[in-house]
Amino acid sequence: MNKKRTEIAELGEFGLIDRLTEGFTCHHASTLKGVGDDGAVLAPTEGEELVLTTDSFFEGVDFDLTYFPLKHLGYKVVTAVVSDLLAMNARPRQLMISLGISSKIPVEALEDLYEGIRFACHEQQIDLVGGDTRASMTGLVITATATGAAKKGAVTYRSGAKQHDLICLTGNLGAAFMGLQLLEREKRVLSEVDVPEPQFKGHEYLLEKYLKPRPRTDIIDVLEEEGIIPTAMIDLTDGLASDLMQLCRSSKCGARIYLERIPIARQTSDLGEEMHIDPVVATLNGGEDYELLFTVPITMQEQVMRLGVVDVIGHITEEKTGCYLVTPDGGEIKLKAQGFPEQEA
Repeated sequence: MNKKRTEIAELGEFGLIDRLTEGFTCHHASTLKGVGDDGAVLAPTEGEELVLTTDSFFEGVDFDLTYFPLKHLGYKVVTAVVSDLLAMNARPRQLMISLGISSKIPVEALEDLYEGIRFACHEQQIDLVGGDTRASMTGLVITATATGAAKKGAVTYRSGAKQHDLICLTGNLGAAFMGLQLLEREKRVLSEVDVPEPQFKGHEYLLEKYLKPRPRTDIIDVLEEEGIIPTAMIDLTDGLASDLMQLCRSSKCGARIYLERIPIARQTSDLGEEMHIDPVVATLNGGEDYELLFTVPITMQEQVMRLGVVDVIGHITEEKTGCYLVTPDGGEIKLKAQGFPEQEA
């Protein structure tokens, strides 16, 4: 049975906002006024520092509605901004969502989008407090802005890494990139098929990593429980090579990471072999993993290793030594922000 299609014009801007935001609840005492007025009202909390971040997603650039379920898209948008907050050792508090909406999108599709947003807000204990809607001539545009809070002195920047610090990683890499390659392949293969049956069996993990990535709030919990404040941290959205280089640029340092220490999921390797894509390329340059990369003093090595949820993949060096990937045979490959890194002579 087909779902009834409601045009946005039937509800108007304020009617649409009311319909989409119905059912959202607030989790924080610092949220004094949320959705429903000209602005949100937030209360400052003593002993904490406020962190603010924003991220935008454009149809045709960041997502393809041919295969991206809107519920998953809503969840992923929240993951993106929450991950930015976690990368600064802050916890999410409030969220604003602004939409650019094309006329091809019915109200029911936006309700699916907000169902994903609502699920993520409940899971991450973040309050939706407002946003905006506008007409768009270029497809769906979603901008998420979020606030977070960290205890005074606990905010972690990209700029704090020191020589000899350990480089730590919270999960395997390259799976999201391979999930995207799988979806794009099936889209091409089935583009002219009347009854498409995409071949996803055995690759479910890759699809989830791309379509519905989960922010690593658990890692922030573990670090706090162990009394570990990273010296520097960044979330992995542009690929390991690019994001590590950003951290090193901010910290004015170099790095050595070791290929055999970088975790790669079996499904990533298997699909890479099937599609003739080097999983190392996916790992270094794929992006959208939403894992955390952070540094700690070398004196914390045993403490970090005992956590059981973090891999130590390298160490920080002097700035003049540059950023390199070390292969099992001892060779060094210079990291580049885009494309496969070049082999040193």
